[in-house]
Amino acid sequence: MKDEEKNIPVLRFDGFFDDWEQRKLGEIAESFEYGLNAPAKEFDGEHKYIRITDIDDNSHKFIQNKITSPDINFKSADKYKLQKGDILFARTGASVGKSYYYNESDGLVYYAGFLIRARIRPQYSHEFIFQNTLTDTYDKFIKITSQRSGQPGVNAEEYSNFKIMTPSTEEQKKIGSFFKQLDNTIALHQRKLDALKRLKKGLLQQLFPENGETVPKVRFANFEDEWEQRKLSEIADHRGGTAIEKYFDDSGKYKVISIGSYGLDGKYVDQNIRAISNEVTDGRVVRKGELTMVLNDKTSNGTIIGRSLLINTDREYVINQRTEIISPKKNFDFNFAFVTLNGPFREKVKRIVQGGTQIYVNYPAVENLILALPKIDEQRRIGVLFKQIDNLVSLYKNKLDQLKNLKKSYLQNMFI
Repeated sequence: MKDEEKNIPVLRFDGFFDDWEQRKLGEIAESFEYGLNAPAKEFDGEHKYIRITDIDDNSHKFIQNKITSPDINFKSADKYKLQKGDILFARTGASVGKSYYYNESDGLVYYAGFLIRARIRPQYSHEFIFQNTLTDTYDKFIKITSQRSGQPGVNAEEYSNFKIMTPSTEEQKKIGSFFKQLDNTIALHQRKLDALKRLKKGLLQQLFPENGETVPKVRFANFEDEWEQRKLSEIADHRGGTAIEKYFDDSGKYKVISIGSYGLDGKYVDQNIRAISNEVTDGRVVRKGELTMVLNDKTSNGTIIGRSLLINTDREYVINQRTEIISPKKNFDFNFAFVTLNGPFREKVKRIVQGGTQIYVNYPAVENLILALPKIDEQRRIGVLFKQIDNLVSLYKNKLDQLKNLKKSYLQNMFI
């Protein structure tokens, strides 16, 4: 809890004792300016154009993989050019309140019409003011202020009324520098995670044969045999799920695998649904080394359909309806199965979906699909490689989540 006697945060750096003072953003900023209303064109190599959609929802960084330039006469657009310390605010729509702090490393940047630029006075730490836009206090301000009869919005005058508690300039700089270093660490771990994901994607393309080919582009040493074409039914047995909702119980023995259990990263999503042990559920328990595949999708875009989970524990999970247990035979390595079922094979599954608003596939059609299969030793090498990559991805993701939670805690305790 914050100190009720003094305006001070729960946590602060040594050597600072003075009360914080309340200021409105309109006092902290020397001016506000609405953005440039101009169409975007192909990036000209110099003039960058930042729009609401170019600001990352999580990091609040300028996403520069799809840079555009404004289609304008630049001689008359100097006031739309960002300067060091400028902060942008989204003024309308679902992203209202989203903020961005300009860094000179982002280059020559013009800002678009649905953004408002606040030019922060030099006696304030720009980084400190920006970090205030990531606090719960700011979120509450946006939620209340943006309410409209139509789409949500916050104008410049309303932004100017946002109240910020400020310490001395020296303490502001200390706090701003601390969060900048923390953000840099988060960004570093994010880059490492993204690089691993790109590596995995590239290896999937290189270590599996392309359509019409019988060998991949890249192989481990001493493997030269052509890959065989096999139906899934030839190399794996299966058991189907059934409706077991009536056996759900908070104190049940089994974790339930249903549509919502399939994460986009191939991990089990625990929905805290449990089922009791009885004649029906015991027949649908998954054994160690088996996989499960979801046959339904709640939407039409197919983000879940055909995804598989690899089960590494025995008799811990039970499947619900519209999920299939896939049990690899001795010539089908389970780690390799996990890779190919979620990779090349899943692309084939997505091509045979049925339905409209909610799509589905039938397992008899799935098990007739063809997959490319090398000898068991090569399968194991490939399976182990991707397992190691997945473990590294999980490691960096967990570290990243820890850092983000740490920052959230600091934001709650180092600001008023």
